[in-house]
Amino acid sequence: MLKVNKENIKKNQKLILFLKGIAMGVANIIPGVSGGTIALVTNIYERLINALKKFDLTAIKLLLSMDFKKFAKHTDLIFLTWLFSGSLFGVFSVAKLFEYMFEFYPIMIWSFFFGLILASVYFIGKKINNWNIYNFIIFIFGAIVATSLLFLEPANENDNLLFIIVCGIIGVSGMMLPGLSGSFILILMGNYELILVSAISEFNYMILSFFLIGSVLGLVIFSHIIAHLLKKYKDQTLSILTGFISGSLLIVWPWKKIKSSDISIDNKDNLLAYSWSLPENLNLESLFSLCLIFFGFLIVYLLENIDKGK
Repeated sequence: MLKVNKENIKKNQKLILFLKGIAMGVANIIPGVSGGTIALVTNIYERLINALKKFDLTAIKLLLSMDFKKFAKHTDLIFLTWLFSGSLFGVFSVAKLFEYMFEFYPIMIWSFFFGLILASVYFIGKKINNWNIYNFIIFIFGAIVATSLLFLEPANENDNLLFIIVCGIIGVSGMMLPGLSGSFILILMGNYELILVSAISEFNYMILSFFLIGSVLGLVIFSHIIAHLLKKYKDQTLSILTGFISGSLLIVWPWKKIKSSDISIDNKDNLLAYSWSLPENLNLESLFSLCLIFFGFLIVYLLENIDKGK
């Protein structure tokens, strides 16, 4: 009986990891939303960082010696496999639903994400043990950095394969750094449509392969840096991450309009600007959107309390 219960618990844990992976995958392709935020809220962020950090010389030696069992244990491979499987599933399947929602119900879907991120600011901020003036300044700095991304001019599209690798290295920050949306950074680099829209829908294996190479390099580099910071300066690191997430609230504000100008010769938008407003009137859509903000906040609240219950 005890053995059966343990097997059921393991199956449930894998399913939960898969679902968290789906949420991260969907978040990573939506401009303004970060998969790292989902990882931090669902309390797998530090485990993810530490697992990725384990892909080091020891891991290479274990692979070369064909000791796959020790390699899997050293890198927390089962955890990563279920999580990234969910992320891939989210990118290639569930994301289609969100594409439909963004096309026909943009205010509602942004409202849901606004609620999620607003709650994330509160609950992640609570993880900081000492809110002193130094940590508060770091928090403000993080918020300014995230907000400043809104006012940068996007570059032109560039399909050079070396630049695609650079896009992978920098774009993966969306998973590693909560609040800094990897897909939004790709917009600023000019390659969001090329990589996350055209390459995926047309399965351009060349672009996807080089982007994957860059992403893997970025994961290894960022994981070592962040793991060190979390170990030595946890409160300060969480302060700047909370600032990043706070700054991203402007990006996901539901009642914003995208204004495009400076159209280039090839008829592509070269400059994006946002204008923010409040609901013009309390119609059914506005009321439902406000409910979705509350619903998004409630989901994070429940996730926090479920984790405490464990």
